[in-house]
Amino acid sequence: MNALTEPWPLTDEQRAVVQLCRDFARNEIRPRGREVDEADTVTPVDIWRKAAKVGITDFMLPSELGGGGFTDVFTQCLVQEELCFGDPGIGNLVCSNGFFADPVLALGTPDQQCRWLTPLTGPDAPMTSLATTEPGAGSDAAAITTSARRVAGGYLLNGQKAWISNAGAARSYVVFAKTDPGLRARGVTAFLVPSDADGLSVGEPMPKMGQRAIVCREVFLADVFVPDEDRLGGEGEGFVGLMRTFDISRVVLGAAAVGAARAAYEYARDYARTRVQFGRPVVEHQAVAFRLADMASRIEVARLVVLRAARAVDAGEDVTALAAMAKLTASETAMFCTWAAVQTLGGWGYSREYPVEQWMRDAKLEEIEEGTSDIMRLVISRNLP
Repeated sequence: MNALTEPWPLTDEQRAVVQLCRDFARNEIRPRGREVDEADTVTPVDIWRKAAKVGITDFMLPSELGGGGFTDVFTQCLVQEELCFGDPGIGNLVCSNGFFADPVLALGTPDQQCRWLTPLTGPDAPMTSLATTEPGAGSDAAAITTSARRVAGGYLLNGQKAWISNAGAARSYVVFAKTDPGLRARGVTAFLVPSDADGLSVGEPMPKMGQRAIVCREVFLADVFVPDEDRLGGEGEGFVGLMRTFDISRVVLGAAAVGAARAAYEYARDYARTRVQFGRPVVEHQAVAFRLADMASRIEVARLVVLRAARAVDAGEDVTALAAMAKLTASETAMFCTWAAVQTLGGWGYSREYPVEQWMRDAKLEEIEEGTSDIMRLVISRNLP
C-alpha cells in the first residue's frame, strides 16, 4: 500500500494479511471474474475452497474459535478492499461468513459461538447466510413478517425470505423473525437454523444484474422448529443485533466499493496511457485527465471515510450515521468510477471484451444492498451530529 492508502500506520500482521489478499486477488480472483459473471447463477465453490485453505474465509473470526483473529473492522476493511479490487462479487463472496458471524458474536452465548462459528474455520469451511430481506421488507427491516411462534421447547418459524445470499449453498442461517408482530422493531428476534432443518427450502437462483458470484435465492420456512438454545439473545433483541450488524456491514461494504472503484480507476488510467487518439495518448486529453483526477480524488475521500468509520466501530462509538456516510460515499464513488472507466474506454468500455462494463454492473449493488443510497441519506439526516 502506498502513502495515499495508509492514513493510519499498519502493523506487520495487517501488512501480511493485506499482501496475502492482494496476491490472492491478483492470481485467483481477477482471472476468473469474467467466467464467473457469465456463469451467472453458479457459485464458484473452487475459489471459495482456495480462499479457505489460505485463511481468507475465516480471517475475521476470533482466534479462540479457530479463526484468524482479525476481529477489528479496520483490518476487515483493508482486506475487503483488496479482494474486491480483484472482483467485487467474488471478493464479497469469500468474506461472506463475516456477515453471518456478526450477529452471533453480538448476541450469542459463548456456547452458541463455539457451536456455530468454530465449524466455519479451517480449510473445509462451509458457507453461511444471513436471512433478513423479504419480498415486502428490504431496507425497512422492522417490517419483516416472518413469524416465530412459541411452542414447547422452542419456536416454529413461518415465512418467506428473498434475495438471500448463499442460500442453497449455506450450511447455516441466521434468520430474523417476529416473535410479536405488533411491536415492529421490538418484536424482531434472531434464530440460528441449520440448512437441513425440516420445513426449510430454497427457490431457484435469482438472475442478477451483477455480482453474480454470490448466488441469491428465496428461502421458505414452513413450521421450521428452532429449539430455545438456538435463539440468539432474548425475544425482541434481534433488531438491536441486526442494526449492530448493519453498522459493521455497511462500513465493510464501503471498503468493498472502494476496491471496485480503485480497480476501475487503475484500468482506465492504464488504458488512457497506452491508447492513442488524435495523435497523442488519451491521458493527455484534458477531459480524460480531469476525469481520472476526479476518480482518484473520490477514491481517496471514500477510503478515508470508510477507515474513519471502521476506527469508530472498533472504539465502540455510536456509528449509525458515520457507517451510513461511509457506505453512501463509497458506493456512489464506485458507481461514478466504473461509469467513468466505461466512458474513458469509449466503445471498448461498452464491450464485454473488457471488464469495466461488468464492474459497472457490480458496483450498482453497492448502492442498494444493506440499505439503498436513499435510505443512507435518511439515516444520516436522522442522526446528524
